[in-house]
Amino acid sequence: MRTPLVVVTGVDPVAIDTAMVSLAWDLPRTVTVRHRIDPESQVLTRTVSDTSGILEQEHVPLEHACVSCALREDIVPTLERLGREDRWSNIVAGLPTATEAGQLAHLLARDTRLARHLKLSAVVDALGSDDLVRDLLSDDLLRERGLHTNPGDDRGVGEVACAQIEFADIVVLTRDPGDRDDAARDLVRALARPDAPVVEGASQLDAAAIAAARHQEARAHAWCSPELDADLPPLGASRAWRLDLSSPRPFHPDRLLDQIERLGTGAHRSRGRFWVPTRPGAVLEWSGAGGQLSIGGYSTWGRRTPATRLVFTGLGPTPTGLVEAFEDLLLSPTEALLDQRSWDVAEDGLEPWLGDIRDVA
Repeated sequence: MRTPLVVVTGVDPVAIDTAMVSLAWDLPRTVTVRHRIDPESQVLTRTVSDTSGILEQEHVPLEHACVSCALREDIVPTLERLGREDRWSNIVAGLPTATEAGQLAHLLARDTRLARHLKLSAVVDALGSDDLVRDLLSDDLLRERGLHTNPGDDRGVGEVACAQIEFADIVVLTRDPGDRDDAARDLVRALARPDAPVVEGASQLDAAAIAAARHQEARAHAWCSPELDADLPPLGASRAWRLDLSSPRPFHPDRLLDQIERLGTGAHRSRGRFWVPTRPGAVLEWSGAGGQLSIGGYSTWGRRTPATRLVFTGLGPTPTGLVEAFEDLLLSPTEALLDQRSWDVAEDGLEPWLGDIRDVA
């Protein structure tokens, strides 16, 4: 008998705890597991509780204060241990603040040992800020709010918060709906997977239905992957906007370096894939929010035809200039006709983000 597991994520520690308490309160024989990472001491704290109170509180030194180490050294072993026990019927796990659930979900789906004892029922993303728009679309850094997971964590709050919403099976706004405006709600709905409910108030979570469900890994991957394999439904009567830009042409590496801020800055969420002619076999990932942008290698094209596609999401009027900037960064039709050998160079200036060209050739 596999134990249902509900995983809670977020960038607001109070919101995570609120959602966990609500879920555990409504589920019989439930154990909760909360992990927190101290980025300075590189110590992971694990707290295990049930209705009788705190059962465990352990401090685990990490080799590196990162999500991969935390998963490997304590989170996954603890979940497996609890799943093996007959004492509880459900597990509610709160991941360290600002941790995305994708890596854990992948492990649970692929590891046959874990699959014998745990069923990932759902990933719930908890939002609790009084200013959701700022959380999602500003250029604040996690470290500026004390939410980073390690000393070298330079991620933006918006990039992480948006990615958590996009991956979740359920999004819950834990504060009184009166504290937010319709625009913030529309933005969350635009970012969330189309089939993922957006629930207002932790008390409105249907814990029994959530525990009985199954995490939709294929749908989550299709929606969140930079490959952008999922359909983008129309937003309808929404204060949010979405701009879907695509081309078979690659970005020019020099213009990308010189003008990337034209696409990468601004109060919007942007994500997708692109390619450059100096690395024709590499699928490159684009992920940003509120002016904080990350690019990096993702996979290879294989036999597929390379293509560039970026999706932008924000609030209010659609910014002018994004379409023009996208077109300017692409190879011109004339440049696209050049023989591929003209792009065979030892360096293209993108090494700090994408690694050496020879490593992806």
